[in-house]
Amino acid sequence: MSSAIRSGPSRTRRLPLAGVLRLGRPSDIWFKPALSVVAAVAPPNLTLLALGRLDLAMYTMAGSLCALYAHNRPYAARARVLARVVAGMLGGLGVALVTASLTTNAVVLVTVGALLAAAQKALCDATRIGPPGHVVLAFISSASLFVPQSLGQVPGHLALGAAAGAWAWIVGMAPGLLRPHGPERRATAHALNAAAVVAETPDDARARAAAAAAVHAAWQSLLSTGARSAPRRALERLVVRAEVALAAPADTDARRLRGWARALAGTGPVPDPDGLGDAADELLGVETALALAEPSPLRRLGPLAPIALRTALGCALAGYVALALGVGRPYWALVTAASLYQANVSLTWSRGVQRVVGNLLGVLAFAVLAPLAHVGQAALVLCCLALNFGAEALIGRNYWLGSVCVTPMALLITEFARAQQPGELITDRVLDTLVGALVGFAAALAVTNRRAGDRIERALGAVDRAREHAAGLLAEERPAPEALESARRGLSAAVVDLRAAADAAAGEWWQRALPEERVMRAEQAGHRTLAATVRRREPHCGEDARA
Repeated sequence: MSSAIRSGPSRTRRLPLAGVLRLGRPSDIWFKPALSVVAAVAPPNLTLLALGRLDLAMYTMAGSLCALYAHNRPYAARARVLARVVAGMLGGLGVALVTASLTTNAVVLVTVGALLAAAQKALCDATRIGPPGHVVLAFISSASLFVPQSLGQVPGHLALGAAAGAWAWIVGMAPGLLRPHGPERRATAHALNAAAVVAETPDDARARAAAAAAVHAAWQSLLSTGARSAPRRALERLVVRAEVALAAPADTDARRLRGWARALAGTGPVPDPDGLGDAADELLGVETALALAEPSPLRRLGPLAPIALRTALGCALAGYVALALGVGRPYWALVTAASLYQANVSLTWSRGVQRVVGNLLGVLAFAVLAPLAHVGQAALVLCCLALNFGAEALIGRNYWLGSVCVTPMALLITEFARAQQPGELITDRVLDTLVGALVGFAAALAVTNRRAGDRIERALGAVDRAREHAAGLLAEERPAPEALESARRGLSAAVVDLRAAADAAAGEWWQRALPEERVMRAEQAGHRTLAATVRRREPHCGEDARA
């Protein structure tokens, strides 16, 4: 249960400082997006270098940076997601290029950039596209608005982006040739490790909520992969073991769960937990779950309206202020503001602090690298490739650390067309960073999100309905396995959504009193019912968990 949720009168919430810059553990696959972006960016840029047309790199970068997305998705789902990311990137680029060809009015360009950033933020959140989310899309579209353009050049520039995007799609899919079930194995291992924590600390509500989310994510991963191969069936049985551990933590051997998780790290055979075997297929209800349609992203857009409004307002105001101050690149302030907006004001504040610290240190890094990059265009391209790798390798530990590499890379990209004065670039970037962060955060404070409390009420109602439905099936003498499994999965998703809604609302300013006790009781009742459904599905869960 999040300690951030409090009952009482409506009031502002303290903005966090402690821990905002603390480094976390690197991702298990930190090297994959880092290597992928280098593999996606290098061939187009080196080709343009050989042709003497580095001025076109902005358009190929639009497609190449799509390789940053969907590394946690199973390959069947990744193919679809990457294709949509490329299409979305090209859509934003097309709007930006057409606008740039029709007008040079800076106010109009900033306005269009802000509206694009808001739309990109809303769509990325609604589709749950995952990191890096809308920020890369907003960076490309906003920068492209300020590149001199004629209408006749737009198709050719979009073709360059599409070609690079197709190559990025190939790069993103290539690891599947060597480890076709890698993402599902990682998701299952995470669920097993999270369940092991619950087995060791059964009274820790946060650990139980985290484990429930990890199990839910593992099922989502497995249910999005299409054909049920033998390795995938084995992974499903391991996720069942994680569910069993949540149902009977006192009877679970945590070391055994962690052992199974470690075995999934390589390319060896998937462990087959004792006592389940192929008979688990009747218990899983996977075919029923596969037939259930995912909620439409359009249904998620409504609650995102305040966040989209914050993004549009903050980006527009940041750009206008940068223009008023005479900054030659107002899109930097716009992108800085766009990068801030998270699920609530507290997280937006944290991201703002991280962005400012990372950008200021990144400007110092650019001052050091600029003489090396100015040796020649080849050195410039190599520096950008190294910074691409560093940004993706480090950003998982903390956003500010990745920004130390992103900032000099963005500054160097502006020199692909022509060499510029480092002092001018540094001054503009520092000013735009401060303007974007301050104005962007002010917009987040100005646009209140009262819908965060409404989302909790809806989530509470969904949990109550799902729990009553599952309890009704449990009361039957012989409930249909498919119906019970469908009810269990629905309740699991509702409990996870409730926790997400509560955490998001806890960080909002000027929020009405939050129903802390009701959320806690609903979560506890939901977890008890989930445990009962697992025991009903597998009567010997405790015995099997100790095996």
